[in-house]
Amino acid sequence: MSVLILTDGSDASRQALTLARRFGDPVHAVHMDAVAPFAPDSLAAILQQVADELNAAAVFAAGTDRGNEVMARLAARAGLPLAANCVAVTPGAPAALTRLRWGGSLLEEARLHSPRPLITVAPHTVSIEEGPEPIDVDVARFVEELDERDLLVRASDHVAPQDGGVSLTTAKVIVSGGRGVGSKEGFAIIEELAGLLGAAVGCSRAVTSAGWRPHSDQVGQTGTKVAPEVYIACGISGATQHMAGLKGAKRILAINSDPQAPLMLNADYTVTGDLKEVVPAITAEIRKRT
Repeated sequence: MSVLILTDGSDASRQALTLARRFGDPVHAVHMDAVAPFAPDSLAAILQQVADELNAAAVFAAGTDRGNEVMARLAARAGLPLAANCVAVTPGAPAALTRLRWGGSLLEEARLHSPRPLITVAPHTVSIEEGPEPIDVDVARFVEELDERDLLVRASDHVAPQDGGVSLTTAKVIVSGGRGVGSKEGFAIIEELAGLLGAAVGCSRAVTSAGWRPHSDQVGQTGTKVAPEVYIACGISGATQHMAGLKGAKRILAINSDPQAPLMLNADYTVTGDLKEVVPAITAEIRKRT
């Protein structure tokens, strides 16, 4: 039986594709930009019609903000359950699932009783496996038949990052600051180090709550989930919701005055000390070597 996937071409979508192949062959793809600007109800309507025509065995998407939003609307339309943020799936009646709960601190083993499983795959949790590329679905006629009500909710504008810098989602290196930075102005040393490393600037939820940085900079369960080669955490304690955003980080360097802070205990490398002294020292050493 065929399988349907909603894709944006990202690594997260390719991870979802890896699990989708287990449910059938061939895999057909509807692209996230099939409706522009982004309109989740429209994409959900298209997915439902395509899935019905193909008699799809399952529908998959990456567990990104947009992927989860569209799939939740598809579930509501179809009257079917949605299993979100899965990390492993096994076809069957019912399908067996492993999914992230409580910000990634708990793995739940579950069974999905559904004639057509709707599944999103948690980003940065599945190794991408090579295999046949999905077959693109020609959605032109479905787009033409969309109801105007399906276009009521749509993206009206895109706001670029204030600093025009590197995106958190694609950054190879991220320099992130927490409450320990002390103030909005205190992020100057974080930005300077990030600039030298060609890195993105991130922050914890406490920082955005204080108004020191925009929400777009927040890393965590309620922010952006990242997968850099190196994540440098400065003055971040390491609450569960923040750690949920770091599952994909290859290496973590933590700088904190408290050696028992949760993030210090989970990092690959640690520096115990005042970040206001340590970060400038790292910056000065990098400048010497460039």
